[in-house]
Amino acid sequence: MGYFSMLLTVAGLVAFETVSSIDNAIINAEVLHGMGKKARKWFLFWGILFAVFVVRGVLPWLIVYVVNPSLGVIGSLTATFSNDPRVMASIEASAPILLAGGGIFLVFLFFHWLFLETKNFGLVGEKFFLRQGVWFYAIVSVILAVVVWHALKINPVMAFGAVVGSTAFFISHGFKQNAEQAEKDMVSGSSAKSDIAKILYLEIIDMTFSIDGVLGAFAFTMSVPLILIGNGIGAIVVRQLTIGNIDRIKKMIYLKNGAMYSMLILGTIMLVDAFGFHIPQWVSPVSTFAVIGYFWWKSMAHAKLNA
Repeated sequence: MGYFSMLLTVAGLVAFETVSSIDNAIINAEVLHGMGKKARKWFLFWGILFAVFVVRGVLPWLIVYVVNPSLGVIGSLTATFSNDPRVMASIEASAPILLAGGGIFLVFLFFHWLFLETKNFGLVGEKFFLRQGVWFYAIVSVILAVVVWHALKINPVMAFGAVVGSTAFFISHGFKQNAEQAEKDMVSGSSAKSDIAKILYLEIIDMTFSIDGVLGAFAFTMSVPLILIGNGIGAIVVRQLTIGNIDRIKKMIYLKNGAMYSMLILGTIMLVDAFGFHIPQWVSPVSTFAVIGYFWWKSMAHAKLNA
């Protein structure tokens, strides 16, 4: 991987992590508003360290290690920069398992947003799909069945990876729903949580929301160090948005649309790649820039129109 390719990958990771975590930034800002000054400073300092080095650093490292334990703990971190043919062969053999699971997770996430979540309609047809919410479970079930059926012909473990991806989606979705309700209680004042309890809960929420960005990162690269750098910078940007002008971010009403369409593209790339169809590495960051850029421009135009 050349220097330009690495820079492009990191830039794509930063953009994707930032936009996919906008909801998290808004939740943080709303909850922090009702906390003491000392607690806010504590969260913004130690929270960044935890978000960058623990969640977005350890989680992708752990995923690569679990998928390929033969590499060892250190080998899982440095594998993609190794010149050892055995290490490279091991990464190539385990990649489809991870890609299938991550791809299913992101595709499910997109369809859940498209069919069931309230949204600002950014493209023609989104209102129609929102009225067809009853079809969500049927569609994702068919997608999973088709992917598993074809994966079984290639590698049964890859098929299991796809099932794990769907399981991870439904588990994390349950946590997100609970987090949204808890956030409403804390903002409204109906929750009697102390500042320390709120900080701990915000960290749990951050871990839940970070799963999307971490799994999506594998569509850009299998290199854990690059994922750590890109997602880490993105996490810092999100924290800065939290303490900055969050009201301006709220006016960017179509950024969530951009994040979700990016997840559809990245999830599709991961699934296609898992089945052996080579996708050039530049496709993921370039498509992310294009999609997010379009919805950013659309949001800016809407904000100016309503100013």
